[in-house]
Amino acid sequence: MDKLVIRGGNRLVGTIPISGAKNAALTLIPCALLTDEPVTLRNLPRLADIDGFQHLMTQFGVSVAIQGGRPEDFGRVVTYEATRLTSTVAPYDLVRKMRASILVLGPMLARAGEATVSMPGGCAIGNRPIDLHLKALEAFGAEIELAQGYVKAVAPGGRLPGGEFDFPVVSVGATENALMAAVLAKGTSKLFNAAREPEIVDLCNLLVAMGAEIEGIGTSDLVIHGVDRLHGATYRVMSDRIEAGSYACAAAITGGDVRLEGASAHDMASTIHALRNIGIEIDEDKNGINVRAPGPLKATNLTTAPYPGLATDMQAQLMALLCKAEGTSVLKETIFENRYMHVPELNRMGANIETEGRTAIVKGTDVLTGAEVMATDLRASMSLVIAGLAAEGETTVRRLYHLDRGYERLEEKLQLVGADIERVGDD
Repeated sequence: MDKLVIRGGNRLVGTIPISGAKNAALTLIPCALLTDEPVTLRNLPRLADIDGFQHLMTQFGVSVAIQGGRPEDFGRVVTYEATRLTSTVAPYDLVRKMRASILVLGPMLARAGEATVSMPGGCAIGNRPIDLHLKALEAFGAEIELAQGYVKAVAPGGRLPGGEFDFPVVSVGATENALMAAVLAKGTSKLFNAAREPEIVDLCNLLVAMGAEIEGIGTSDLVIHGVDRLHGATYRVMSDRIEAGSYACAAAITGGDVRLEGASAHDMASTIHALRNIGIEIDEDKNGINVRAPGPLKATNLTTAPYPGLATDMQAQLMALLCKAEGTSVLKETIFENRYMHVPELNRMGANIETEGRTAIVKGTDVLTGAEVMATDLRASMSLVIAGLAAEGETTVRRLYHLDRGYERLEEKLQLVGADIERVGDD
């Protein structure tokens, strides 16, 4: 198994291209199930999760055609064509590794009138039940049965009638599934207290490009007028706001000066606000953002929240940055209850972090030291890389399969701006 070896201390300077968003792409790919015409996605990141989802799509009879491109290029163009569905079952072996697999439930139900999907897996960062997915689909007229680790959903008469659902708490995945289910319903469906993340907007924009009728895009109240059929489309995946925020933290902790080409400042406003409070200078333009750390890092208090609040997917990376800040910072995690698994690993590198429930207290330190550390989930692994870039000596990060799920060729991008980092085979 590969590992990353980082020799810290280099100031990051230069340009990093930002890839297409993993969290958006995993929602856009299943849209191909909604039509018998080709759906082409541009700017699709080369990630293990994308490859896994594409394997799942072929299980249903979807053809996947990857257009030519140089191996050294970031991103690619992929066309999905579901001319005829050969299966409506998403088996355990394919679903267990990736929680996003549950997102085939809504579009499969809408297109085929039935779907059987294994209960999903993914990062072990806390309890992430799918009950809201199922309740929303039931509100739209689906009949749901749970048996032997599978969800079986049926649209009586072969097509959902539509309906209304008010989310008791904001859920990104459930909003996405409900949207894809509603676009082919017989009537009008309404979602209240829906998630507003940029990835939801990206999904709505693709669905509209395919012929869907959706009102309220970008708000918490969505009205979906069901149509008889959707057609194909070509669509560019939005840039990855979490990847951009991660590299911003990497630049900042090294006192660097980095341009994040393709990053959208609008989509990552809460992260930019947090970075500015820490003392980072950020300049925005229509093609990206510039990140510069002119002086000492300052402690701050942060609380994760649904969009437009601070993304939980940025918590670990900002925590790593605050390990080098002057003073004491307090972080509160409100989304997932088990998202501090990176804390013991950061403490092994000389950080001073204490946790109590969903609160973490970070006392800044002058020196981080290299160590052997182990990634526990996707964003936690990036926090260890960020700390390693600023640490004295050598840091070894193991379990890279977490990183490969969400960061396209991470070590190559960091090498572009001067990081001493390499991927090596385990002894």
